[in-house]
Amino acid sequence: MAVGSYSQGPVDVAIIGAGEMGSAVGRRLRQMGAHVMTELKGRSGQSVRRALDAGLEVINDDASLVQRAEFILSIVPPAVARAVAERFHAPLTRATRKPVFVDCNAIAPSSVRVIDALLKDTGCIFVDAGIIGGPPSLDDLTKGPRFYASGPQANKFASLGAYGLDIWVLDGPIGAASGLKLAYAGLTKGFTALGAAMMRVAASQRLDGPLRAELARSQPDLLARLERFLPGMLHKAYRWVAEMEEIADFVGDDARGGDIYRGAARLYEQIAAEFQDNSTSEWVATLQTFAKPSGGKP
Repeated sequence: MAVGSYSQGPVDVAIIGAGEMGSAVGRRLRQMGAHVMTELKGRSGQSVRRALDAGLEVINDDASLVQRAEFILSIVPPAVARAVAERFHAPLTRATRKPVFVDCNAIAPSSVRVIDALLKDTGCIFVDAGIIGGPPSLDDLTKGPRFYASGPQANKFASLGAYGLDIWVLDGPIGAASGLKLAYAGLTKGFTALGAAMMRVAASQRLDGPLRAELARSQPDLLARLERFLPGMLHKAYRWVAEMEEIADFVGDDARGGDIYRGAARLYEQIAAEFQDNSTSEWVATLQTFAKPSGGKP
């Protein structure tokens, strides 16, 4: 069985997970000359529209998708990363031409090593990757997230840099790229969780206006970040629950700070529940309107 031996022509890439990031990455690859496929079994109408708008070929048969792909990029919520690998184990085992399987999910190094071990006997090449940044721009082909990659064969994934992806190979084993991603997310999304918690309690005491005014006076950079990220977090909070759990696993026990992120997971869980239920709770209302200045001088 050939591993990494492909015909000449445009590279064939399969995107598993046609969400906001996955469909945008697929679109960028296609814009730069790659042939990009995806599967849409059980996906929401929004995901279907994203994939079709991105010009991705839809192949809803896992075996056919694997057989045609040179690269498989798994870009799914962290809670289902392992399930995706389990689902593709049999098609990868049967494939006569083995693709490079790239796990691009926000999971702990221990989780990505489990997936690596799970796929080991399939004969495919496995690469650990972490995505830092938002989805690739539709109009500017120079803008997009950075993919960090690690593992013995990470350079094979780096070849997709020729198709518009910003890929940096780390000098480290499987788990290094995922660790870097979680360390970054622990700071950025952890800060957003802290801001959401404090603005909720301040609003409950009618202190959000004075707090905002004091931040504008003494911490304008911090305020600008909160204004940018708190409202935008609401529709993503449900995806960040499992990511916080993975970060907690990465950090370790409570004495090392793991409990901070387990608490953040519960906070995002509550925000997601209130937001998705179209709740008019004071918490959701405060976060939705945070970018709009309110009164109150200290």
